Amino acid sequence: MRMKGTLQAYLEQFDTDTQDSFEKLVKRTAEVENVTEELKATDQMEWVRRMNNIRSRSEEFILSEYVYQ
Repeated sequence: MRMKGTLQAYLEQFDTDTQDSFEKLVKRTAEVENVTEELKATDQMEWVRRMNNIRSRSEEFILSEYVYQ
């Protein structure tokens, strides 16, 4: 790919795809686990704790499914 000059385009597309998947996964997981703006307004520390947990799990999933394969 490097010799053909397509590596940069491939990496940019890969980055975009994985970032989109990560954001969608975080959003869906937050909805399923009922981590809402209401929780954020009433208990900010709990909201931060839950969102950090969701983001960590989502990142691990994306890395294991897309990067480490």
